[in-house]
Amino acid sequence: MEPATPRIVVGVDGSEPSLHALRWAARQAALTGASLEAVIAWEMPSLYGTGMIPGIPEGFDLEDSAANALSQAVETALPPEQATAVVQTPVLGNAAQAILDRGEGAELIVVGVRGHGTFRSTLLGSVSHTVTLHADCPVVVVRGKSE
Repeated sequence: MEPATPRIVVGVDGSEPSLHALRWAARQAALTGASLEAVIAWEMPSLYGTGMIPGIPEGFDLEDSAANALSQAVETALPPEQATAVVQTPVLGNAAQAILDRGEGAELIVVGVRGHGTFRSTLLGSVSHTVTLHADCPVVVVRGKSE
C-alpha cells in the first residue's frame, strides 16, 4: 500500500492575514509535494429563524455564500495553476473547530495571525490561538506579508 499524500490544511476567512497564510501554505505544499486544503467555516446567526434578522433575502444560502467567499479568496491569493489544485472545503461550525477537525491526519495546519472579527490589539486571534493549543500536528501562524 502506498503512503498517503501529505496534506496541508489552511484556514481562510477572506481577510488579508488569511490570504497571506494561504499563499504561504501553497508555497509549502509546492515544496513538499503535499496537497492543499483551504477551509472556511460558516455558522447560522444565533437569531436566525426568529424573525429578528431583517434583510436576509428569502432563499439565501449561507453555505453557498461561504463557498463563494472561499473560492474568491483562493482565486485572489493564488495564480490559476495553483488555485485549481486547492481542495476547497466550506464547513458548518466554529472556525477553530472546523480547522482542527479538517486538520486530523494532516502534516501541517496553517492559519493567519488574525482574521475577521478579532481585536486588533491581540497578539493572536482566537482561532489561531485555539488551533495552536489543540492541533494534533504542527501549526504555522503566518504573521505579516507572505509575498
